[in-house]
Amino acid sequence: MKLPSIILASDSPRRAELLRQSGLEFRIVPSDASEIRHDQLTAREISQINAYRKARSVAKRFPDALVLGADTVVSLEAALFGKPATLEQAYEMLEELQGRTHEVVTGICLLHLRSHRQRISAERTAVTLRPLDAVKIRRYLTQVNPLDKAGAYAIQECGDQIIERVSGSYSNVVGLPMERLTTGLRAWGSTLAPWKALATVAGANLSAASTPPFQPRRSPPQF
Repeated sequence: MKLPSIILASDSPRRAELLRQSGLEFRIVPSDASEIRHDQLTAREISQINAYRKARSVAKRFPDALVLGADTVVSLEAALFGKPATLEQAYEMLEELQGRTHEVVTGICLLHLRSHRQRISAERTAVTLRPLDAVKIRRYLTQVNPLDKAGAYAIQECGDQIIERVSGSYSNVVGLPMERLTTGLRAWGSTLAPWKALATVAGANLSAASTPPFQPRRSPPQF
């Protein structure tokens, strides 16, 4: 079975770079779907719904392509963290996350509209931030642009300054769980080799440990 042409429904340079590293051929068509946030939904449910909405908005224009949508949410207990609107919000997010372990949840949707096939899943990774005072937080925010990043940080950009430990998929924290994605693509005939985790995780001080596969409880509603 021949793999359909692939479209990444995202303008995230981090997701695009991960796909390039895998050797996958694709093109980028950013989705114009708005992201939803709802107090009654979990991080997993929100990420999957948003991933589906993004994929579908592009798939309606390219029904013969295999469209990949993704959405990343940071979760600390019951609180959800998306992208900060301002630097002050970014500061407040890092102040809340510092010294604690949170989860990064990325929902992915592979959608081929012509054949009415879709595959929706999610991955979670536990991330522990170092204890950070105001000076360290503000120093970090001068080195990265936090406004396009869920939780106001990027593991691949000076991550060793603020991250103490990662348990699970590193690529998931970057924005696209490549281990889960390459598995999902095989259903469409992909011959990609299994994803190999990055050898160096943003500095020698970060440790990585595997976590069990994360299975969604149910498919998200069709929005």
